[in-house]
Amino acid sequence: MRAIVLDGMGSVELTEVPAPVPGPDDVVVAPTAVGVCGTDLHLVDGSYATGRYPVVPGHEFAGTVVAVGAGVRALAPGDLVGVDPNVPCGRCRWCHVRAYNLCLCLEPVGVTRAGACAEQVVVPARVTYRLPVGIDATVGALIEPLACVLHALDRAPSLKDKDVLVYGAGSIGLLICAVAQQRGAGRVQVVEPHQVRRDAALRLGADRAAASASMLDLGRGAELVMEASGHPAAVADALARIAIRGTLVQMGVTAPETAVALHPFEIFEKELTVLGSNSLADCYPAAVEQISALAAAIRPLVTHTLPLASYADALAVAASPEALKVHVAPASNS
Repeated sequence: MRAIVLDGMGSVELTEVPAPVPGPDDVVVAPTAVGVCGTDLHLVDGSYATGRYPVVPGHEFAGTVVAVGAGVRALAPGDLVGVDPNVPCGRCRWCHVRAYNLCLCLEPVGVTRAGACAEQVVVPARVTYRLPVGIDATVGALIEPLACVLHALDRAPSLKDKDVLVYGAGSIGLLICAVAQQRGAGRVQVVEPHQVRRDAALRLGADRAAASASMLDLGRGAELVMEASGHPAAVADALARIAIRGTLVQMGVTAPETAVALHPFEIFEKELTVLGSNSLADCYPAAVEQISALAAAIRPLVTHTLPLASYADALAVAASPEALKVHVAPASNS
């Protein structure tokens, strides 16, 4: 079968690899829609710390089951499914508290094991979920980033009536806007340098969006700051915008060596909370449950869909300000 293979040094190769065979508890999925995100951009150049090469990328995806292992009963060929890309060991201390993203032996699909930028991918049945009625693969592939947002908001205080400040209006920041509106946030403001993405944030429920935080109405800061860009300057600015007893949730992925100034006295004086949110923990099932209510609002996030052979182009488009969410369609014959 055809698959995209990355070497972590900039190479993006479309090549022939053996088709996967399911183990007793596995399913083989033919991906229909695969999202491209910042993680994939970091994987290409080797700056994603946990990547293991060579690797087939693709961790945000939905598709059709084409084969099941002998021990699989809950799924069958023909089922339209989404997949939680985190494959945990189920035995370590973090798995015991359902923090599967922190599993000591984690094997993320598309990061350390073969992902969905291929005509077929094999995954454990235990991380595979039948999509709700009426949800197609395009929306199904948005379940993974939605789950990341739900995990981040689980880490944070309640959104109810809070002033929320979001850095970055890529797909994660835009999903934060949609969920914040749904959960009754008081006011949502967005810092995003690109007009196309600012407009999308307003459509998804943001009250204001600007190229700089200095152009927003922040008063004494925001009670909840969500950093979803991963840009060092944005992280530094986000730290300075937290209100008294406010919280910053760092979602954006930076290079491991990135450092920004931190002022311990300000954390002490204002009783600030600074949290990290990595991946999606145990929130994929919750995202499956909530996707139907959000589907109409978030479907327009998918602005570009390219065939598997154009994966390099998909990466370039994903890095451009004109794109919100780019999908690759491995089932395409192009």
